[in-house]
Amino acid sequence: MLKRISSPHAHGSLDTAGLMRTLCLAALPGLAAITWFYGWGTLINLAWAIALALIMEAAIMRLRGRPLSPYIGDYSAVVTAGLLALSLPPYTPWWATLVGIAFAIPIAKHLYGGLGYNPFNPAMVGYVVLLISFPVPMVEWASPRGLAEQIPGPLTALEIIFLGTAPPDGVTGATALDILKQNTSLTLAQLYTSEPLFAAGRIAAAGSEWVNLAFLAGGLWLLWRRVYSWHAPVGMLASLLVLSTLFYDNGSSASLGSPLFHLFTGATMLGAFFIITDPVSGCTSNLGRLLFGIGAGTLTFVIRAWGNYPDAVAFGVLLMNFAAPLLDYYSLPRTYGHAKRRQVRIRKNQ
Repeated sequence: MLKRISSPHAHGSLDTAGLMRTLCLAALPGLAAITWFYGWGTLINLAWAIALALIMEAAIMRLRGRPLSPYIGDYSAVVTAGLLALSLPPYTPWWATLVGIAFAIPIAKHLYGGLGYNPFNPAMVGYVVLLISFPVPMVEWASPRGLAEQIPGPLTALEIIFLGTAPPDGVTGATALDILKQNTSLTLAQLYTSEPLFAAGRIAAAGSEWVNLAFLAGGLWLLWRRVYSWHAPVGMLASLLVLSTLFYDNGSSASLGSPLFHLFTGATMLGAFFIITDPVSGCTSNLGRLLFGIGAGTLTFVIRAWGNYPDAVAFGVLLMNFAAPLLDYYSLPRTYGHAKRRQVRIRKNQ
């Protein structure tokens, strides 16, 4: 008599919709921090981006002859729109968000077959298209609370975003990463005493450090919930920490920034816990995820330090999306029941 022995399957209580809702909940501390320090702009961008994403998702499902409910109800379009909105400057014009969502949902997601088939992170595709095509509105970041002359209220934010009204004086300014990249005369120690954005910060730069801490808290909660493994976030943060430590020079005008500055400025924590952990466009094996994170962190630092863009999380993620299949191919996991990891055999032409 044959024994009925099943394969070892992992069972989780979260389906796709539950997973996406959990990601949304984890991002709430970061959204609250951005809203507190930079005003209502991100909330408005978020609502606008979600509305556009749902409309485009529904339209494409109709064109493909698919039922709406399963695809709208899985919240994947909401998560894509949310990640894009959180990455954009708070007072991004409405048309820029429209263009970003148009590239993220119809092209980066559905052109390849929809959820589960996209080789690139859709939100980062939309962001990079905007950054390359419209660099001016993409670098006009808001000044944080305490340094801005005033924080625009909801009506003023709506006018700036949808009517093109110029922001009040002192509301927008360069980011800390941009200031550091453009600096050619002051040492890092002098920047922290002369530049208000640096001087008002405690560990990195005013505003962005608290936003990154909020996303870090949300990411740690996701790890505690076992929504994903630690490999990709730890790989990215560790590589960024190691490289920024090796090239740290506090007394030079060519300083590339301190390790804490790189960890808690820009989109570091958002990228580490909410973007590179995408199970579709990332790696599937644990070793592959670790290598994916290390590559994304390395590229982020290299582009920040010597590239043309002050922040580079989106570029690092998309470049590693290219490499994900290769990393998975050379990081095959151990087959259940075998003591050693499988070896990749390459056939040579005779």
